[in-house]
Amino acid sequence: MRRADRLFQIIQILRRTTRPVTASALAAELEVSKRTVYRDVADLIGQRVPIEGEAGLGYLLAAGYDMPPLMLAPDELEAVVLGTQWVSAHSDKVLANAARDVVAKIAAVVPERLRLFVIEPSVGAKPTSGKPEERVDASLLRSAIRNGMKLRLRYNSEASEETERTVWPVLLGYAETSSLLVAWCELRQGFRHFRTDRIVAAELLDEPVGLRPGELRRRWQHWREDQVRLSPDLS
Repeated sequence: MRRADRLFQIIQILRRTTRPVTASALAAELEVSKRTVYRDVADLIGQRVPIEGEAGLGYLLAAGYDMPPLMLAPDELEAVVLGTQWVSAHSDKVLANAARDVVAKIAAVVPERLRLFVIEPSVGAKPTSGKPEERVDASLLRSAIRNGMKLRLRYNSEASEETERTVWPVLLGYAETSSLLVAWCELRQGFRHFRTDRIVAAELLDEPVGLRPGELRRRWQHWREDQVRLSPDLS
């Protein structure tokens, strides 16, 4: 790894966490000696990168620090491209187009030496096939999630029983051949997973879920952790 790339990566590692990162941890990830880490961190501090801490205690990047946009390493570029390929192949039309736009924007602004990693990456996502047709616009579901609004669903169960549900949407998840709306169901008084190809109709209600931003997601995550503890095979 070039020294310039290593300095950049040190900043990236420190940006991931709010806790001090030891020189040993940095050295292990970068595959260099601790002495090299000490020297690199000292150089970064000399370049006015606001790194706090010291050898033996760990290093912390000051809150609010950011680097110029799109200072991406080749592996990071290919990770982004792989992600956008998967989204293009497995999500709805709006997100698929957005994913392609992201790649085009990145290719237009990255330095010439990095452009090949965007237009001819060494990675690729497998295209999907046989995904069930969906009758509900996924943009409506995402809008409800982003704005914390309730949805009224007409839902067809696996046994072909149609019910009407008022739900508090949490997350729209995409799998290889299907999509799931994770939501709190008022009818069942619990979190449920609704396959989007079984949603017959969806109406955005003018009624907020009534929780602080992020609270519903946290409750679902706790519920999910409890489910995994009770049934390890779900993990």
